[in-house]
Amino acid sequence: MSELIYGRRAVMETLRAGRRHLYRLWLEGDEQDKQSAIIQSLLALANEKNLPLRFIKGGLFEKLERRGQNPQGVALEVDEYPYVELDECLDYAYQRKEDPLLLILDHLEDPQNLGTLIRSAEVLGAHGLIIPDRRAAKVTPAVSNASAGAVEHLRVALVTNLNRLIDELKRTQIWVAGLDSNLESPFPDRKTLAGPLAIVVGSEGKGLSRLTREKCDFLVRLPMLGQVESLNAAVAGSILLYAAREART
Repeated sequence: MSELIYGRRAVMETLRAGRRHLYRLWLEGDEQDKQSAIIQSLLALANEKNLPLRFIKGGLFEKLERRGQNPQGVALEVDEYPYVELDECLDYAYQRKEDPLLLILDHLEDPQNLGTLIRSAEVLGAHGLIIPDRRAAKVTPAVSNASAGAVEHLRVALVTNLNRLIDELKRTQIWVAGLDSNLESPFPDRKTLAGPLAIVVGSEGKGLSRLTREKCDFLVRLPMLGQVESLNAAVAGSILLYAAREART
């Protein structure tokens, strides 16, 4: 089944990554319209890949806008997102001769939060993202757009049982750190985040599920210096990813 990736940056990164089967590129207007630099870059990439082009006015783009989406005059028809197995995430780390850095999402439901964490994970060099196959946001065109196309470069694994996966990671000597805003203990020493690590971010509102929390090797709370009690899950997860990356330098 095909789907439509929309938004200039998401479409650009999908073309650059080359992980999906491409069907056609849709552009608003006609071939005579003056195009911006990024549209010219998209057209050049499409030409390299012998990708069929369709120029239209209204129609498809009006439909996307009515759904609250912002296609920016660009849409790309592609296959569904290519999920991977956990082993591929780990192999990628070992090929780069790096300790694995993974992000696990414990039933995060908001596509915007998922997109933000995907973008952070890709930019900060995480080797993979793991999400449950039920009761959680999946990789959709909206998520691709929210991640500014970063998901097209990141390895994402779907699993049926997060707790079983955590056990598997621990058997391979990967430490599992759970992000928990209810802790009173201070932020851990940076050395704790320096080795093979999987960071677990809980769902909006509920946080980590009880069993997942218990299975983590240790829990982390970000220090709060202002009046707000906690951070958005995507922001908190991004900060902890950055701390883990900094600990490796």
